[in-house]
Amino acid sequence: MVMMKQMSGEVIIGSYREMEKDLKQQDGLLDNSYTAQFKNLFWHGGSVYDAWFSCASNQVAQVLLTLPYSFSQIGIVWGVIFQIFYGLLGSWTAYLISCLYTEYRTRKERENESFKNHVIQWYEVLDGLLGRHWKAAGFVFNCTFLLFGSVIQLIACASNIYYIHDGLDKRTWTYIFGVCCMTTVLVPSFHNYRIWSFLGVGMTSYTAWYMTISAIVHGKVKGVKHSAPTSLVLYFTGATNILYTFGGHAVTVEIMHAMWKPHKFKGVYLLSTLYVLTMTLPSAIAMYWAFGDELLHNANALALLPKNGFRDLAVILMLVHQFITFGFACTPLYFVWEKLIGIHGTKSLLLRAVARLPVVLPIFFVAIIFPFFGPINSMVGAFLVTFTVYIIPCAAHMVTFRTAFARENAVEKPPFVMPSWEAMYIFNCFAIIWVLIVGTGFGGWASMTNFVHQVNTFGLFAKCYQCPSNTTHSEKHQNWLP
Repeated sequence: MVMMKQMSGEVIIGSYREMEKDLKQQDGLLDNSYTAQFKNLFWHGGSVYDAWFSCASNQVAQVLLTLPYSFSQIGIVWGVIFQIFYGLLGSWTAYLISCLYTEYRTRKERENESFKNHVIQWYEVLDGLLGRHWKAAGFVFNCTFLLFGSVIQLIACASNIYYIHDGLDKRTWTYIFGVCCMTTVLVPSFHNYRIWSFLGVGMTSYTAWYMTISAIVHGKVKGVKHSAPTSLVLYFTGATNILYTFGGHAVTVEIMHAMWKPHKFKGVYLLSTLYVLTMTLPSAIAMYWAFGDELLHNANALALLPKNGFRDLAVILMLVHQFITFGFACTPLYFVWEKLIGIHGTKSLLLRAVARLPVVLPIFFVAIIFPFFGPINSMVGAFLVTFTVYIIPCAAHMVTFRTAFARENAVEKPPFVMPSWEAMYIFNCFAIIWVLIVGTGFGGWASMTNFVHQVNTFGLFAKCYQCPSNTTHSEKHQNWLP
């Protein structure tokens, strides 16, 4: 028995060594010329720090501007509780995804399979560990979520720039930024988002603290009311938007694959979540304290802050960040498309860039049809995020390690916060049941009700959603809530 454990340990160590091949050499990081060093500083990002910046930057983007709206739906107490709860739950499922990725890659590399010119994706992990049915489920939910995630960033761009230049309606701004976002086809992979991820964290940090300080300095508006929660529809819509906030790890596998040492990712997402909470909690609390129920009619919190240079800077920074996040959400779709048409392994960046362009078109079209900044987040959270990053990872981990042999030979053992495999199974079952009932069930009902109301109020292809000229019209329809 001792010998078997030693052999097992040697296999695991060996598999880690296989995963830790000198990818720096492939990136040309051993070249000491000034040109190469400058390029590597901004272009090649495969460290643990790069992964942290990618996770922190990708986890909170336009949703930072809608969380005050969610607080106006569920109140401060429930808002804080749900942010902390879903932040920790999201970190747990991200950990499970990282374990499954490590297990899949280790098994494949033991079979001498090389991933030098191939980016591993979540649906491939499910296929390798559990078979084609799991692959199909992962593929459908993941790709659909990423498509709508890209749509949301495009809508957010139009919503934000309108507060600087309202000479054009939001639909026109969507056209403009749709073209701009097409330039993301030029970025080969997450490995090349180093400088953008770093800047993204700085941009969201500025915006969050600007919102916090500006709301406090502004003080409470005259006659402010804090009546949330006032209805079940609003309550579960707001809760589902928070679930969506901490469900940004649909790109976890791609971020891990971009690392030089993927197995070191395990605690990265939790650390990024803790930092994100330092941005989302103060800003949402301060904005709701200052403006109260007015946020119910302004899904974008920037709409209520006074127009000045600080707000304009926040808008500009969020525009750039949403452009980055669009790339984060769309890049996995680029990979899928490349594999489908058979050019994923090519070394021609120009060929890959041109081939990726058709992927942006359906994103552009959906953003024009449903420009509902805020409500669309909850819809995506209820029907896509729940399965993509909560239910499927928990269920896949349970099925993958259901046998004693699989658990004994697992590359990653239960973490110190979970004393045994049994404890992991119990918690995974709780997570699945909770998200299925509260997230998909109640959240889906509330989000769908709210979404249908937005369609009935503003119509499809709305030219300028929640613009000042439309606000009064919108407020006349608020009595529909049960």
